[in-house]
Amino acid sequence: MRLLHTSDWHVGRTFHGTDLLAEQESVLEHLAAVVVDEAVDVVLVAGDVYDRAVPSAEAVRVAGKALSRIRDAGAQLVITSGNHDSAARLGAFADFAAQGGLHLRTTVAAIDRPVLLDDEHGPVAVYGIPYLEPEPARHALGVPQARGHTGVLTEAMRRVRADLAAKPGSTRSVVLAHAFVTGAAPSESERTIAVGGVEQVPASVFDGVDYVALGHLHGPQRVAEHLRYAGSPLAYSFSETARKSVWLVDLDADGLAEVRRRELPVPRRLATATGTLEHLLRAAEYDDVVDCYLSVTLTDRVRPVDAMRRLRERFPHAVHLDWRPEAGTATVLRYAEAVRGRSDIEIASGFLTDCRGAPPTEREHALLATALEAAGKAEPRERDRE
Repeated sequence: MRLLHTSDWHVGRTFHGTDLLAEQESVLEHLAAVVVDEAVDVVLVAGDVYDRAVPSAEAVRVAGKALSRIRDAGAQLVITSGNHDSAARLGAFADFAAQGGLHLRTTVAAIDRPVLLDDEHGPVAVYGIPYLEPEPARHALGVPQARGHTGVLTEAMRRVRADLAAKPGSTRSVVLAHAFVTGAAPSESERTIAVGGVEQVPASVFDGVDYVALGHLHGPQRVAEHLRYAGSPLAYSFSETARKSVWLVDLDADGLAEVRRRELPVPRRLATATGTLEHLLRAAEYDDVVDCYLSVTLTDRVRPVDAMRRLRERFPHAVHLDWRPEAGTATVLRYAEAVRGRSDIEIASGFLTDCRGAPPTEREHALLATALEAAGKAEPRERDRE
């Protein structure tokens, strides 16, 4: 049996305010092509199908279209809910959907009720553990003494192993889980799942099964041979430099036979650029990043006015802008020293200087003074004292 492991679609997510639905639809459509090319039997989606608990109508359309194409390509699907999903909404009509090959595992009650599939070697039991919020989950699982993510996942896996022990010895096993396993590397785009405790769980919690398809972390990685993160199909932060991919998992008569990585297409590359505004706007060395999602760090001594608008004239997909003057040119912000013994106009002028690296002009100084007077907060202007 061949499985395709993916996760963290986050359909509906934006990237620094930019809509990604077109890119998400494109890369998810490619999954159906992989199903055909690789003769995949089952697609595993380990949580965070959507980016929000209440996704937009367009996000639901994109996700639904992707699932339909995968099913039409010949694969069944097993999906669990992640910390971004609404388990109740994602799991609606689960029994009905299963008749068409879409198996939704979003409830505590279904943790030890696997999707049972067969190949020429016999049965494969696929268990889905949805994201478990520790406090409500420990009561729902009947283990009020359990603490944190480790406690509730330990109980969930106990139930999985107990059910598996009651099945024929030839039954192979797969678990989907949405968690942060110790030893894996996070990126900047995951939402923390730590609530009053440690979010990480030891890999040993998942011992006793042939393959564990993990979700939550957005970088593809191998924690152990049988324990892997597929990562998100798109980059959702500039920290995600590794090429996005899925895992192709082969099971033989004895269990896990092989795991292969298959890279996904990149609808739009990510890039960074650093320099003064004028250099970035003119230098030929940046021609190859014109069509990328771009994060820019400006090094101008004075913060340029309207920098993002000007950047987008050359780089239409610039989405992030930072200003870091070259060493020795920036003013260190120390609020207490900045305001001690100074008038309101001096403080306002100092703030402007700190923000852009240059003092206000005479005209700007006069405008600040006028505004402060109008607010009733300024000292009399010097010309009024004369």
